[in-house]
Amino acid sequence: MPSAHNAVNDPGTSATPGGLRKIVAASLIGTTIEWYDYFLYGSAAALVFGRVFFPESDPLTGTLLSFLTYAIGFAARPIGAVVFGHFGDRLGRKKLLVVSLLMMGLSTALIGCVPGYDTIGVAAPLLLTTLRLVQGFALGGEWGGAVLLVSEHGDANRRGFWASWPQAGAPAGNLIAVGVLSLMTTVLSDEAFNSWGWRVPFLLSAVLVMIGLWIRLSVDESPLFKEALAKAERRKAEQRSEQPPFVAVVRHHWRDILVAMGARMAENISYYVITAFVLTYCVSHLEIDKQTSLNAVLIGSAVQFCLIPLFGALSDRIGGKPVYLVGAVGVGLWSWAFFALLDTRSFPALVLAVTVGLVFHSAMYAPQAAFFSELFATRMRYTGASIGAQLSSVAAGAPAPLIATALLSSYGNATPISVYVGLAAVVTVIAVVAARETRGRDLSAIEPDDTVARTVPEQQPAASA
Repeated sequence: MPSAHNAVNDPGTSATPGGLRKIVAASLIGTTIEWYDYFLYGSAAALVFGRVFFPESDPLTGTLLSFLTYAIGFAARPIGAVVFGHFGDRLGRKKLLVVSLLMMGLSTALIGCVPGYDTIGVAAPLLLTTLRLVQGFALGGEWGGAVLLVSEHGDANRRGFWASWPQAGAPAGNLIAVGVLSLMTTVLSDEAFNSWGWRVPFLLSAVLVMIGLWIRLSVDESPLFKEALAKAERRKAEQRSEQPPFVAVVRHHWRDILVAMGARMAENISYYVITAFVLTYCVSHLEIDKQTSLNAVLIGSAVQFCLIPLFGALSDRIGGKPVYLVGAVGVGLWSWAFFALLDTRSFPALVLAVTVGLVFHSAMYAPQAAFFSELFATRMRYTGASIGAQLSSVAAGAPAPLIATALLSSYGNATPISVYVGLAAVVTVIAVVAARETRGRDLSAIEPDDTVARTVPEQQPAASA
């Protein structure tokens, strides 16, 4: 296994340090904007959508219905993964990333324009749900393309570090979304915020998308994909048939898809409990004001943004599996302390609960991009990584706030929620233990039905990136 101190490019994936940084920046900014749009909905669902779109229900039931529309968006993510993965594996990563950004930005801006239930009745939640489905479809294609664009440009021995930067777009997007909502709740009265103030962050998405498009259009397709595309064209010229990416990945990489799905269970469930459900728990159950709850998530997200690249670099040194396992075990155990700290109603305790939870989440999320990229062959990598990631989101992230809210409503305390997160951690530990270590794998050498990871040989130490 190569040392993390020795960096060498995979064949066909060479990129200059400056060029790689540009690609990383484009992926990070793009994913930040996409996650801003997506997380904004989750925060608004916890804070205001129950009153605006389900005013005839009691507050907790209204929040439950809001989280139901939140969960529905996840159902479209596997569909987006298949569609974007198919064309991303056929046409290239960059083109599809531009489409996903446009779809996400437009749907988010339109959410800010949807009239409330008091204005157009049942059409309001129906329109909201439809736009949430578009968000989910777009995000289903965003994640795989963004991490692959970096993974396929970077060198094998620092892939964990470089590929973790698009992952940092999640806490960055959540940080901006929660920050903007926090600002609105600070400067506006509750009446003004519930009436129109919550719409401003959604409309702001249109401006952010223009910035993201300008940056994303400036990067080039990965040399590794170009090489794979050229090989496919030669096979076509020789009249050799090529299976569609979805069919090929299910046939040759079904075990890897199951590993990816299992690996995401604790990561996905814990994140939405820590960042979305926590607002409902604090505001509705503990009667802590919105501002205090939002500030705790803000601080935790800022810490997580800094930690993800560090955990990515650590995965290059010791492997992705050990780092991932620490995160899975940690989040399963911390779920018990998490709610105990929240119940104190102390702001320092709230910050500690959220921040430590996100530290453990970072240990899973940081190596995930490189780990999933190293499981699949190039001509089916977009499809495989996306499907593995997004199918689990339907079973894990989608119902997490919904299940947590329902458990709280039924039992009146957080013990069943801690059990729920703990069981998810057990599933993830089993999946990661069953997976092979892929650190240093040569992406260009991965073929269907690979069972042994071929690593890149050690060479002269490269200059620090």
